[in-house]
Amino acid sequence: MLVIDHTLAIPDNEIEFLPIRSPGPGGQNVNKVSTAVHLRFDAHRSSLPEDCVQRLLALRDRRISKDGVVVIKAARFRSREKNREDALARLKALVQRAATVQRKRKPTRPTRAARNRRLDEKSRRGKIKAMRRKLDD
Repeated sequence: MLVIDHTLAIPDNEIEFLPIRSPGPGGQNVNKVSTAVHLRFDAHRSSLPEDCVQRLLALRDRRISKDGVVVIKAARFRSREKNREDALARLKALVQRAATVQRKRKPTRPTRAARNRRLDEKSRRGKIKAMRRKLDD
């Protein structure tokens, strides 16, 4: 069970792990052992609330496919277990980002003092520019 916060959790049976061969250095061991991990999480079939799933799919992230499947490749470490933990941590961070609801912005108007400061500055700039002009007789 991957605990996201005190109200959200993802059961283990909704997360699929596929061991793959890890690229990069590692000697002969890299050719024999599949230490990297592909994590697959289908958001549509998950037990997450529908609004959370919609926000997750709306995230502009290349790890989320058009079908709503989150694919995370973890190959940072040399052991499969550490890569598995790393992939779970990245999935948790992604779902946490989707779980937070953005507050709606309340439009505000500038104060009278701010409008007056803006107009004073505009007239001051205009006077400075007028002083640069040539004088007419």
